[in-house]
Amino acid sequence: MMSALRILLVPFALCTLLAHLSHAACVEVNSDTEAVAGRGFKLGCISCKMRGEVQATATVDWYFKAKGEINFTHIYTYDDPANPTDIRDDRFFDRLDWNGSKNTLDVQDGSIYILNVTFNDTGTYRCFFNRVLSFPNYEFHTNITKSVEMKVVPRATRSIASIFSEIMMYVSIIGLQVWLVVEMVYCYRKIAAAGEEALRESAAEYLAIASESKDNCAGVQVEE
Repeated sequence: MMSALRILLVPFALCTLLAHLSHAACVEVNSDTEAVAGRGFKLGCISCKMRGEVQATATVDWYFKAKGEINFTHIYTYDDPANPTDIRDDRFFDRLDWNGSKNTLDVQDGSIYILNVTFNDTGTYRCFFNRVLSFPNYEFHTNITKSVEMKVVPRATRSIASIFSEIMMYVSIIGLQVWLVVEMVYCYRKIAAAGEEALRESAAEYLAIASESKDNCAGVQVEE
């Protein structure tokens, strides 16, 4: 019976592990670049760890260079989950909010959100990740910088690239769902087949024991 139970549990464990890995994935998606005046806009910045099992901490700094300016200005810092709002530039007071990883120092999504976008917000935004990977005997520091060229328009427009990207996103979602259904059916069939095999083995063992007991009983009667 123990061997049969192990046969049943192995496919289930593999399916559970597969589902867990699919939920834990991190994907580095480029930020949108076109904001609409008077609306909110998300500046995306994602930096995934190459090894998810390694403990890490990260701080995120944002810099901004307006159109026509030469130097970047420090506008935002994220280094404390308990106090995620740390605006460094008067131009963004009460208009900038954290939109990245929540309640963790192991930040992988360093996105921010600008409220009530104005034409003066047009320019280059730079996202700076400072990550510390903690290994048993040492720490490893990495620095990652990403830039976003943002332009502000009077009203929303949709380019061919945007429409194509949206179509591809839906196709990818549907493909992923179909793949998950196929995996679930495969796992179910494996579990069902293993269960039937275990039942056949158990039935064969039971018949063998019953037959042996019957032969022993017949032998005892003959001797009497």
